[in-house]
Amino acid sequence: MAGVAGTSLEVAIAAGGTAGHINPALALAEELSARGHRVRFFGQSAKLEGTLVPRAGFELEPIHVTGFDRSRPWTLVSALVRERKASARVGEVFAEKGAPDVAVGFGAYVELALMDRCRKQHIPYVLHEQNSVPGLANKTLASDARFVCVSLPQARAAFEGRVHGDDAIVLTGNPVRRSVLDASREAGRAAFSIPEDATMLLVFGGSLGAQHVNEAVMRLKERLLANPGLYVVHSTGKELYDNVVSSLALSEDERTRWQVVPYISNMGEALAAADLVVSRAGASSIAEIAALAVPSVLVPYPLATGDHQTTNAHYLVDAGAADLFADDAIDGDAFAQDLLDLVGNGERRERMRACARGLGQDQAAAKLADVVERAATR
Repeated sequence: MAGVAGTSLEVAIAAGGTAGHINPALALAEELSARGHRVRFFGQSAKLEGTLVPRAGFELEPIHVTGFDRSRPWTLVSALVRERKASARVGEVFAEKGAPDVAVGFGAYVELALMDRCRKQHIPYVLHEQNSVPGLANKTLASDARFVCVSLPQARAAFEGRVHGDDAIVLTGNPVRRSVLDASREAGRAAFSIPEDATMLLVFGGSLGAQHVNEAVMRLKERLLANPGLYVVHSTGKELYDNVVSSLALSEDERTRWQVVPYISNMGEALAAADLVVSRAGASSIAEIAALAVPSVLVPYPLATGDHQTTNAHYLVDAGAADLFADDAIDGDAFAQDLLDLVGNGERRERMRACARGLGQDQAAAKLADVVERAATR
């Protein structure tokens, strides 16, 4: 799609801190660039965005901000001082390189400086919330946003009464990067040496891993490998890798069907290759699982703020695309029976896959880009 009415927009994006904020922003940037718009990021060069944004081919304007520790209220003073300086720096960039037509913030405190400057210069901005329980930055900025876009229906309530207009809150889904969406089953199977006619179980707990999920799956080693057509790819988390390898004690033959890795960098290929996933329920994981329509067994992290991973999981569970087990339930027989049944029941998995496709999560970046274009032209 070309730019709005043939016009190329200048779009400023603020996203930082974690991959959960940055990757959806990069997915939007890829979509906007494909439509002929120009995208510039604002963030901290010493943080993760300082690596991921330039690697993706986008310009990053460095600003310096800090969050504040609610347990130490006095840190709010230094945070506000740095935010004001960062806002002034954004203004200098606008003066030197031109102000954007529209800006987009992805929820981390790094967005405050950009949105403050946009508000002062009457530049429309859009917010995107990845989680079911919105963060403080987005809630603070919502009142002046042209649109607030949410990934999950459950997040809508937190913004009602904070925005202007009945149409200001838009359910877009959580954008997923093109490298994930374009991954193919054939390439994924080749990357992980999985036979085409095998059933592949993918186990992961996020970038840091999940010790309890690792333990629960490891206990089922003999019962899982008793299925001769099953192959397991098990991402443990870097710090947990050695312990999992030692505890599994896989024989040479077993290692051909149970791959243990500390981290999966090509998650798109892993998900495209998988027939079934066991995972935590972080926002990015849910978005990617849904976008590639992979049947899943979800085990939310029990200490997540506001238990938001359980709410995240219900996006897939309520659609019939996933099963849900609380963290304290995965040591029981119900978890084992459900996982083993899904491994052996292709018809059940296909029903779940069809339900996931019905969510249209693979269109989230396009839906969000549509909103950004609307915000720039209203």
